[in-house]
Amino acid sequence: MNIDELKKIARDHGIVGAGGAGFPTYAKMTDKADTIILNCAECEPLLKLHRQLLATHVEEILQMLDEVRETLSAKEAVIGIKSEYVSTVEAVKEEIKNYPSLRLCELRAEYPAGDEVILIYEATGRVIRPGGIPIDENVVVFNVETMYNLYRAVHLDVAVTNKIVSIVGEIDKPLTVRVPLGTTLPEAVALAGKPTIKDPAYLIGGPMMGYLGTEKTVVTKTTNAIIILPKDHTIVQKMNKNLEIERRRASSACCQCRTCTDLCSRHNLGHPIEPHKIMRAVANNDISDLLVFSNAAYCSGCGLCEKYACPQGLSPKSIIQEFKKGLRVAGVKPDKLEPAPVSPDRRYKKVPSHRLENRLGLAKYDVDAPFIDTTPESDYVRIQMSQHIGVPAIPIVKAGEKINKGQMIAKAAEGLSVPIHSSVWGVVEKVSDKEIVVRGTGMPEEERRRLKSLGML
Repeated sequence: MNIDELKKIARDHGIVGAGGAGFPTYAKMTDKADTIILNCAECEPLLKLHRQLLATHVEEILQMLDEVRETLSAKEAVIGIKSEYVSTVEAVKEEIKNYPSLRLCELRAEYPAGDEVILIYEATGRVIRPGGIPIDENVVVFNVETMYNLYRAVHLDVAVTNKIVSIVGEIDKPLTVRVPLGTTLPEAVALAGKPTIKDPAYLIGGPMMGYLGTEKTVVTKTTNAIIILPKDHTIVQKMNKNLEIERRRASSACCQCRTCTDLCSRHNLGHPIEPHKIMRAVANNDISDLLVFSNAAYCSGCGLCEKYACPQGLSPKSIIQEFKKGLRVAGVKPDKLEPAPVSPDRRYKKVPSHRLENRLGLAKYDVDAPFIDTTPESDYVRIQMSQHIGVPAIPIVKAGEKINKGQMIAKAAEGLSVPIHSSVWGVVEKVSDKEIVVRGTGMPEEERRRLKSLGML
């Protein structure tokens, strides 16, 4: 298999980064890479899916990782995983013996270890330039579920139709489960039993970089977790804040202690992002140094400054992200710069994951969430056309049409794009340029018998 063949398989089967921003996987594949990194750092608190998937399907994932390495002509592939994931580390150590070009890199339980810029430095010692991307340093990073989806595409001809999601928090039976794409949050949450509180808030993704969903929100290719929390929880309140009020609070309360900058993971790798300077400029309405604002483009959005570092409980990340959004809308792209030297005391400025979890008031939710490695059927899905970075897919089905699970229902657009496949057997109810609504009819009996014979049910 050559690179073009692998890229075509990845694109045709709708594979994108499973949990990050959803960057189309085929666009990462290049022979310029000398190192492939498998990201199993599980960055956000309470997320468990990647370590669980790797432990369950270690043979398939490492086989595909080595095949990708060989196809891209990379010298080695590195599995980055926190050493505290003991059972997964043991599974990898046993299987990796079969692959001399694979290497295990055990990471400390720190946040944000899963940020690919941080992970690349920990695994290789290479610093990605501010404004740069991993391939600038001859590295490509894939997460665990993306690699497993590649295995299913290459070896089983299976397109992406579900997403593995950790459903945790105020729920009576926390679990990790495959959820059909387009499933609404209440239906997905019901797979883990019942919420233990009334009128809960749904946190999608993680507590540091996620967002609040509603009952109309649906599962997409990048939904890593659904965390059920009380609406008066600190995390929920911070996400519901008024940005104008936060600017005023910065003016009245920021004491320029620079803890936000001291603990900034990117700043400590030499990137020119200094949250305390942005807060100072906002507090004093000072626009004399425009570089302070343009440097907002180098923020990773990890949220440490806002949800951990600031002793005043201010919101530097939210303010920085507003400037970053403005730069993006204006078409201003960050320059690629040479990084400053890595901070000599960087190792003392890392944030232990368990300390972060306690600070966020989430420790009591860090309980077992068993992995259910099957996909339940759904009666109703709203499958989004934009589940990836790039151009949304283009619908190719019509209302009233009967469709099969795995059938392409939207083709890739010109440019950076991937197709979308149906997550259920059913009948198309509605088609728009934003979504395709399908009423599920259940798995045909002949298909059920076929999958049972293959041991897939």
